[in-house]
Amino acid sequence: MTYRVLIEVINIRGRCPVYKVGDKIYLEGFYIDSKNSSNICMHAFASMISLLSAFSHGASAIELGIGDKEDEGYLQCCDPGDPYTKGGTVIFKIKRIKI
Repeated sequence: MTYRVLIEVINIRGRCPVYKVGDKIYLEGFYIDSKNSSNICMHAFASMISLLSAFSHGASAIELGIGDKEDEGYLQCCDPGDPYTKGGTVIFKIKRIKI
């Protein structure tokens, strides 16, 4: 089964120099749809990649412990924000769509 995964910024705690609420990133099977996606922060993506890979290949959000629905879950970047860094934590909603 092939899936499209929508990653959407739904909340930012602190300050993020890359994202704003509403930004979207689209995964199509094995690649990022760069033409239709917002910029990708390497720190945020690195903290999500193992779960995104499993999710995009069929593991449910429930099985992965990231949500209470099969095809929708939540992840966050690894930046703790104040008082530890000058950044902030970004919360992402991920949604899987069968294609």
